[in-house]
Amino acid sequence: GGDGGKKKKEEPAAEKKANLEDRIVNTNPILESYGNAKTIRNDNSSRFGKFIRIYFNQMGKLAGAFIDVYLLEKSRVTYQQPNERGYHIFFQLIEEGPVDNLQEMILMSTDPYDYFFISQGKVKVDSIDDQEELEFTDQAFDTLGFSLEEKQDAFK
Repeated sequence: GGDGGKKKKEEPAAEKKANLEDRIVNTNPILESYGNAKTIRNDNSSRFGKFIRIYFNQMGKLAGAFIDVYLLEKSRVTYQQPNERGYHIFFQLIEEGPVDNLQEMILMSTDPYDYFFISQGKVKVDSIDDQEELEFTDQAFDTLGFSLEEKQDAFK
């Protein structure tokens, strides 16, 4: 079926801006991808700290937010214990499917064992669907208004 002629012509879907609440909420998949990892006790452990300052207008509506992020565990990039895993983004990047031509763009294979620094510990976690999480991360970049070039830079 058609769209009933209700779409605004001056605002194509690709340029439509998400509301402020959606943009703030969509920082989370990105922060978790780049800052969470599997530890011995928790499959999705935050390895960073974040401080969120939220601003409201006189009517009590959300007016803005500011997020400070502190990466706490830099050593996890190059070393993991046998029952732990590196940051989720490394395992999302080797997933085929959600992001067209991702491996060709970032010059990576889909085999985690090709990369010593991410394959010292666990490479798969039963409770985490890396392909689905990559899709969430990619969609979050879109919702936040990242250009294609900015997204590609973040994945590289």
